[in-house]
Amino acid sequence: MPHKALTLSTAPEAAQATLYDYLLSVSLREPEVFHQLRQETAEHPDGDMQIAPDQGQFMALLLQLISARKVLEIGTFTGYSTLWLASALPNDGIVITCDVDEEATDIARRYWQKAAMDEKINLRLAPATETLDQLLAAGQADTFDFIFIDADKVNYDQYYEKALQLLRVGGLVAIDNTFWFGRVIDPDNQEETTIAIRALNQKIHQDQRVDVSMVAIADGLTLAIKQRDR
Repeated sequence: MPHKALTLSTAPEAAQATLYDYLLSVSLREPEVFHQLRQETAEHPDGDMQIAPDQGQFMALLLQLISARKVLEIGTFTGYSTLWLASALPNDGIVITCDVDEEATDIARRYWQKAAMDEKINLRLAPATETLDQLLAAGQADTFDFIFIDADKVNYDQYYEKALQLLRVGGLVAIDNTFWFGRVIDPDNQEETTIAIRALNQKIHQDQRVDVSMVAIADGLTLAIKQRDR
């Protein structure tokens, strides 16, 4: 019988933390400024909204693989993910990042400057749907290389549809929290956010406009490459 590989998702709970610590010890290359921001964010009342460091590094690697220059982030929070995205771009690259929380993004701005990444980052403080519509109206459809969606879950479907319009053919959209802490597989959980993520997961699985893979990293990360019309 084939041996079943031990992964973070299949390991007993007690082993998961040890295995994850090992993963970080032999893989993570987190700059000190990034680490400082992650530590400060952990003290924030909503600190659990921050992405994991290995996820940030993974997305930065994806950006390098597709030679990304123009990135859109929907959901900034304290700017930790933004730093990882900006770090993977060339000097003339740009991350446009959307949020409505001025207090959290003030923390982000401070660390972007400290990391000397602020010139690559354009923060839009407004509801994300407004920013996306403005970008489309400004003729920026089919121009983004990578789009990261990590904002309010109820609007995920809207963000996804507008992201596909803004993304170039061959560009990549990454959608965070698609496991939603396991709630997506709990039939008794009928919360609005859970229903929204379940529906989007099913939709993307059937969406012939993209090629898709859901990755078991952190709280689930769905990756979808925009294809030409089929």
